[in-house]
Amino acid sequence: MANEITWRLENEKISRLLLHYAIPAVIGTMVNALYNIVDRIFIGQGVGPLAMAGLTLTFPILLFLQAFGMLVGAGAATRVSIHLGRKANDMAEKVLGNAFTLTFLITIVTVVPCMIWMEDLLLAFGGSEQTIPYAKDYLNIVVPGTILTSLSFGFNAVMRASGYPKKAMFTMLIGAVANVILDPIFIFWLDMGIKGAAVATIISMLLCTLFVMNHFVQKDSIVRFHRGTFRLERHVVWNILTIGVSPFAMQLAGSLVVVIQNYALKQHGGDLALGANGIISSVGMLLVMLVIGIAQGMQPIVGYNFGAKKYDRVQETLRLVIIAATIIMGIGCFCSVAFPKLIARAFTNDPALLDVTANGLRISLLVFIVVGSQISISQFFQSIGIAWKAMFLSLSRQVLFLIPAMLLFSRFWGLDGVWYAAPFSDFIAAVTAWLFLWYHVKNMKSKGLG
Repeated sequence: MANEITWRLENEKISRLLLHYAIPAVIGTMVNALYNIVDRIFIGQGVGPLAMAGLTLTFPILLFLQAFGMLVGAGAATRVSIHLGRKANDMAEKVLGNAFTLTFLITIVTVVPCMIWMEDLLLAFGGSEQTIPYAKDYLNIVVPGTILTSLSFGFNAVMRASGYPKKAMFTMLIGAVANVILDPIFIFWLDMGIKGAAVATIISMLLCTLFVMNHFVQKDSIVRFHRGTFRLERHVVWNILTIGVSPFAMQLAGSLVVVIQNYALKQHGGDLALGANGIISSVGMLLVMLVIGIAQGMQPIVGYNFGAKKYDRVQETLRLVIIAATIIMGIGCFCSVAFPKLIARAFTNDPALLDVTANGLRISLLVFIVVGSQISISQFFQSIGIAWKAMFLSLSRQVLFLIPAMLLFSRFWGLDGVWYAAPFSDFIAAVTAWLFLWYHVKNMKSKGLG
């Protein structure tokens, strides 16, 4: 089995190989997005606009916690695939064991402060007397369950990177189907409201975690847990964190952006604008996660072939991913600009919230077509182990360009200015990513490696 997987990574036609890895990865990331989106649809339709605003308040805290899960999970996945490409299976298993221990340690360190200072954080993030109770009801259940989220999503990435894309997809589907079934049961039938959405999410994550952990104790798995690998080793931990720092920084930046965005939205549009942003974020996340899924499908192919020094296969993989990502984002961009109110109706029927959401959606996703290539290039640098470039590109879109634009544009155009900051940042970040890629390819060719 192991020889068959590595042979395919090194020799099979790239387009066929990319489909093999990308389709399960796309389903997995879309399922990941559906956890939040399904919650927002049921809460928006069944609890109301204030509950939607309360749920939006939780985003910075949840993004913050998820960032630490990605720090370990994404770093471990990349390192495992590179070690397998170098035929160093023992090192891949050390990475796996160290990542497991790291996940528990980091979760404890991050969850406890969030629970202690939850209300203060929500107030700082733009909460009001009307919205904070909804946010606390959700977070009091979801935050302690962060360990399940980190284990299920992080080690699902390792499972996919080690040559099991279909199994990784099936793992995510288990949780998604469970969440869709449990949400209406707990929210409506048991009349638990927003608490019900949180309980449904945690139960779904538990099922995912049990399934993915079981994979790594099976004797026929390429990499699996061994007793001696759980003890942390400095160089292994360093190698995990230096790669994982890119998606970690991107997620952490996302948390910071949401905090600043919430301030601007509350100032210029009140709680209604907060609720609208929750819907807009859901649509954007759906498209972004779709592209991230394709990029994650690229990761084991690029990581393995880069380790094996087959650079022509690395370049061909990236080219196909950029084309696919651009087509997907183009379709999403057109639909969001042409039919914003129709999309918003999936989340709410409140007339005032519909109007604010439609306007924000049409502006925010105005040039979303360029985001596909920007994400793909950033993921490419992460996949070949150049963490600082991946991190810079991730931060450029969400921090370096978006935050200043948001603060400046909102002073001139109010609420519309908050929305216009997104397309401005998307375009500048995409241009930056292409410049980075052009320089990298030029440098590789000058060394006779391109």
